[in-house]
Amino acid sequence: LADTGTTSKQLLIFDEPTTGLHFEDIAQLMRAFTKLLARGHSLLIIEHNLDVIGAADWLIEMGPEGGDAGGLIVAEGTPVDLRAARACHTGHALAGYSLSASAIRDASRSTQVHKVSPPRCIDVRGAREHNLRDIDARIPHGVMTVVTGVSGSGKSTLAFDIIFGEGQRRYLESLNAYARQFVQPRRPGRHL
Repeated sequence: LADTGTTSKQLLIFDEPTTGLHFEDIAQLMRAFTKLLARGHSLLIIEHNLDVIGAADWLIEMGPEGGDAGGLIVAEGTPVDLRAARACHTGHALAGYSLSASAIRDASRSTQVHKVSPPRCIDVRGAREHNLRDIDARIPHGVMTVVTGVSGSGKSTLAFDIIFGEGQRRYLESLNAYARQFVQPRRPGRHL
């Protein structure tokens, strides 16, 4: 994160960043996310906190349950879309949440407006890893995308094993053979 002030257009992946945080700390975290977005970064966040889910530009719900009963994309869309459809766990949770998604967005964001579906994105096609079953996903650039779902549904597999792993592989391929021998790939999630 130290480089985010000098570089732009990075994909930053966060795994449940609100765990153990007080509501005020979550508000501060959301302000930090806003600053990262304003600098042109893309955020991919694994999260269960409804404040963060409600403030997302785009949601991907994994499921329908955990373990062998998971590994599929159950729903994709804006928080408003999922809340209105109520066809998934996140939609039901958002519909019953006492704060509206628009109030959360207003409280956590600056006056900047982010596009929900920018023309550029990361496309995942036919992902099959752990319990993911040939899924397709689209991660828009320059917005905050939250991956949600029950424990064991495939959220971390999508974010770290598929997206982070492929980014790391492509980076290593860009190095010449001499430089590549000195770079040891990091295990996803352990150093982030």
